[in-house]
Amino acid sequence: MHNLDDKVARIVGGGFAELLGIELVSQRVDRVVVRMPYKEAIGSDRVHGGAISALVDIAATAAFWSHPDIGADAQGATVGFTINFLNLARKVDLTANATVRRRGGQICTGDVSVCDATGREVAVARVTYKLSN
Repeated sequence: MHNLDDKVARIVGGGFAELLGIELVSQRVDRVVVRMPYKEAIGSDRVHGGAISALVDIAATAAFWSHPDIGADAQGATVGFTINFLNLARKVDLTANATVRRRGGQICTGDVSVCDATGREVAVARVTYKLSN
């Protein structure tokens, strides 16, 4: 069994996630909440859909890895996701709540809800991920 924090920290705390300023808010088995602070680089008037999509992918990936049975040598990749943008996010921090819906064989599915600081839902996504342990 491996520490959930170590696996999730690698996803949320480095690379592209670090460039976006994404921070881990909370985690438990099969669920992760992350926050992306607003900065002008992700949209001068409104948060760019690409930045929101990246937030979704990072949150979902962290949720899929948030299970004690996932070993340190496991490998994974996003297969695809469908995102629906519901409201504009204008110069505001965003929070993504990612939940694993199903783990099966090597394919997992999960849902992500992205909300602004007032709790208004900005986007929702269904994510499919391949994870081999």
